[in-house]
Amino acid sequence: MIKQNKLKNIAGITLIEIMIGVVISAIMMGAMYTTYSIVNSSYTQVTDRAKISRSGRDIIAMMIRDIRLAGFKYHYGVNTDDISKQDNLEYISGSSDIKISHDPIIVIKPEAKDVMLVSDSDTDIPKNDVADQCCDKIHIVYGDFNQNDAQPYKRYRVTYYAKPSGDNEYYAVYKSKQSWIQSTESITGNWSSSCAECFSGELIRDHLVDMEFIVFDKQGRIISPPPRPDNSSRVDLYNIKAVDIRLTFRSKNEFYRFEGKKRFVKGLGNRKSEFTDKYLRDSIVVTVNTRNIGS
Repeated sequence: MIKQNKLKNIAGITLIEIMIGVVISAIMMGAMYTTYSIVNSSYTQVTDRAKISRSGRDIIAMMIRDIRLAGFKYHYGVNTDDISKQDNLEYISGSSDIKISHDPIIVIKPEAKDVMLVSDSDTDIPKNDVADQCCDKIHIVYGDFNQNDAQPYKRYRVTYYAKPSGDNEYYAVYKSKQSWIQSTESITGNWSSSCAECFSGELIRDHLVDMEFIVFDKQGRIISPPPRPDNSSRVDLYNIKAVDIRLTFRSKNEFYRFEGKKRFVKGLGNRKSEFTDKYLRDSIVVTVNTRNIGS
């Protein structure tokens, strides 16, 4: 009888208590998941912003190096190999065709309208659409020297431009590099992409929103419109002392939780764009001083 009384006094867990425990556990799991989602979303946003900034800085560094070389000419110093100290290469101002110009820096705005912007067979640069404000294009020309080459004096032309990508949802930055090929016996030559260090239409970075170049004279005044060899502003081609670069990139993944809110991307000049989607757009702006022109 004593053992039976002890068994009757043992307390168990009721169904209600089990349900309360399940509810509390569910609330705790929900809170933990919500916290994880918020932290993970914040981490993703931070990494996306960092990726945009990092890749943008890499391209900017590349452009800075090329712009600083614009107009550079190499003069052979100690003449020990019977090589002329003078650059024998033909120089063309490009007054009739920008594509053959040797001028140090030429910036082409997207609103420009003329036949000079028709596709270049060497670089496949499409004609700019007047209704489309993306993107500026820049030609950079500089010289070099290689005494062991059949053509010791070199001249290169680097072009940065943009083309639609991702089913026209965004743009991509491309770079081309050409060399002026002219033998020592010839008085003329031509641009070519066939040299060992040359390339055509190399993709640099996609998810571009806008690319803008603003040029300044030595007094710090904006030269507008940018000087070109085929118009009245050609006298300022060698007055360019600095170039402002603005690159705006878009995140690959959706960044904001809600769309519909208007977000603006402001350019260096009067250029601006409006977006209502969920993507982050971040701009990088730098000023580059030209070293070999604008003195």
